[in-house]
Amino acid sequence: MADDREQLVGPVARGFDPEVVDALVTALQKDNPDKELRVEDHGGYVRIHAPHLLRLTRASLEEAAGHPFPLAALEPAIASFAGRMRYVDDDELVWYLTRED
Repeated sequence: MADDREQLVGPVARGFDPEVVDALVTALQKDNPDKELRVEDHGGYVRIHAPHLLRLTRASLEEAAGHPFPLAALEPAIASFAGRMRYVDDDELVWYLTRED
C-alpha cells in the first residue's frame, strides 16, 4: 500500500506573492477543517497539501484576502499541483486523487 506522502493532493504556489500564499493557506484551512494541511515553504514555491481531497471556495479565499478574489485569478500563483484538479463553477476548486466519472 502507498504511504500518505504519495496520496497528498493540493496546490504548489509560487512564492513571489506572500499575501496570496497566506490567503490561500488560510482559506484552505477554513474549507478543510477536518484535514491536517501540510505547508512546505521552499522559498521560490510553497507546497500546500493534504491527504486524498482538498477543496477551496471563492468565499473563503475572498474572506482571507480581504477583497474580491476570483479563483481564476489564482492561476498565475499556482505553479503546479498534486492529484487532479476540478473547477466547480466559479465558486470552488477541488484537488482529489481519483476520477469520479
